[in-house]
Amino acid sequence: MKLSQTRIPMAAALALSVGWMIGANSMTSTDRPLAHMVFFGLKDRSPQARAAFVQSCQKYLGDHPGTLYFSVGTIAEDVDEGAVSVKDFDVALHLVFDSKASKENYLKDPRHDAFVAENRDKFAQVRVFDSYLAD
Repeated sequence: MKLSQTRIPMAAALALSVGWMIGANSMTSTDRPLAHMVFFGLKDRSPQARAAFVQSCQKYLGDHPGTLYFSVGTIAEDVDEGAVSVKDFDVALHLVFDSKASKENYLKDPRHDAFVAENRDKFAQVRVFDSYLAD
């Protein structure tokens, strides 16, 4: 069973990915799991628009080859850690790929293209944070 098919917390999925990497110091960075976090600011910030956007993410962006973990959700507006809390997004997408190559294939996949085409006009802001998971 793939991690993307389970409902485990993000921290647990990342811990599993990192645990898998222990002892793999000989791997190059591009062979290591790559975390791909995308934060979307929407033009329509209503709960209904956010929910529809989450459904579109689930439809097009989940279950791609090489995906170790997938989740998507809306901002936790009731959580505030003061000056360090970032509140300028509506939907957060979290993916962990088994390698950089899998992420690149995901970006070229027709389903990813369909997601962008369907949602491009809804974006107010898109920020992408990619990182290799530590071994």
